[in-house]
Amino acid sequence: MKVVVLTGAGISAESGVPTFRDADGLWEGHRVEDVATPGAFLADPVTVHRFYDARRAALGSVVPNPAHVALAELEHHLGDDLTLVTQNIDDLHERAGSKRVVHMHGELRSALCVSCEERSQWDGPMLGGTCRSCERGEVRPDVVWFGEVPYQMDDIVDALVECDLFVSIGTSGAVYPAAGFVQQARAYGAHTLELNLVPSEGSFFFHEARHGRAGELVPAWVAELVRT
Repeated sequence: MKVVVLTGAGISAESGVPTFRDADGLWEGHRVEDVATPGAFLADPVTVHRFYDARRAALGSVVPNPAHVALAELEHHLGDDLTLVTQNIDDLHERAGSKRVVHMHGELRSALCVSCEERSQWDGPMLGGTCRSCERGEVRPDVVWFGEVPYQMDDIVDALVECDLFVSIGTSGAVYPAAGFVQQARAYGAHTLELNLVPSEGSFFFHEARHGRAGELVPAWVAELVRT
């Protein structure tokens, strides 16, 4: 059985990672247009770098929760038959033991050179940094901003077409293209399951939905799947 799992901000929120968007629509006090668009970086790279530098530094104070650990265990059982796609830019899946994670929105601990487009692992402040490959290019956070195309979309679509089970964990169902994955998987015959704290905006697209904390729901679901 081929399984595609999509994770969103809800799974990391249980580890203490703050979600970008506050109740008033701001991203930790910033307008989206000021910190999460290519135009924002061109207009004010200092503010953008400080925003992501702070989020990168905060990763040191959080740890994976039981939901992350359970998905790593599922990878151990399913191997290549599991495709784990995350909208999150933290590294909690990897720290829990997952080896093959598709970061469709990029990674906080990665820098992208604006000149040669090489990527490099990056810990600590990125403001004022230069590319470690070409040694001259300016670097930016290797994250997908609004108006940019998510990473590895061809691979994700291929996995959705081929999967037997699609599971969405901790997502709002409001951000596309990820919000449309359930419809794509279902159109090709997959069973679909939502595991979320509350019903998402697209909850009605799923064959089945279970609502509660990811740290409780995901380990229970993984245990069920492994037994079958």
